[in-house]
Amino acid sequence: MRVVVIDKVVASADAAVADIPDGASLAVGGFGLVGVPELLIGALLEQGATNLETVSNNCGTAGSGLGVLLAANRIRRTISSYIGDNAEFARQYLTGELEVELTPQGTLAERMRAGGAGIPAFFTPAGVGTQVANGGLPLRYDARGAVLVVSPAKETREFGGQTYVLEHAIVTDYALIHAYQGDRLGNLRYRRSARNFNPAAAAAGRITVAQVEQLVEPDAMDPDDIHTPGIYVQRVVPVGPVHVGIEKRTVRT
Repeated sequence: MRVVVIDKVVASADAAVADIPDGASLAVGGFGLVGVPELLIGALLEQGATNLETVSNNCGTAGSGLGVLLAANRIRRTISSYIGDNAEFARQYLTGELEVELTPQGTLAERMRAGGAGIPAFFTPAGVGTQVANGGLPLRYDARGAVLVVSPAKETREFGGQTYVLEHAIVTDYALIHAYQGDRLGNLRYRRSARNFNPAAAAAGRITVAQVEQLVEPDAMDPDDIHTPGIYVQRVVPVGPVHVGIEKRTVRT
């Protein structure tokens, strides 16, 4: 019997994102500055795709993560949990340049996970009794700061005497994620807090691209250590060690 091994390794980040078209939707891993696929995002910036819709816990910071695509006005719409201290995110949102669907953090993670599991929708108590369920959250402002588009009301239902709101799963055209280890079959292992939104984002993408710090052979990882099975991953890009610029040091003068 002949065994065919599917080698999913791509030579460079540039090659891995070369076919992402204008208007594509992207699930992007990371939480704050940890576990963010910086090299893939940088390659996409150079590639030039625009009018993108991103799904990520946050939209990066100034000069980091999705913040570089945002600053270049390449993101049309984003589904995120919070704005944080990203002043450009806030500015674009309030001036009508960016459509924003703010979603509770756990709900966002589950919407991506459900998309990967083939579950079309689910009920959750998060957001019941608020504009998340009742509608009216500003999705887009106009250039003068007036609300132009608001979120619609969502279906609610009672189970066991408690009210739940229906949330729809998320499936995107592509997913960009960061992993500590990956093999040629696309199996991935995350390290510590970088195992945040990356597994959910990896599942949500129809085409998932993973940048990995260490490329290992298929038999190098214990099956119990594999967090994302290779069936979810189409492209693996070895990038070597990465630096997380989150440290804020205070020293004596």
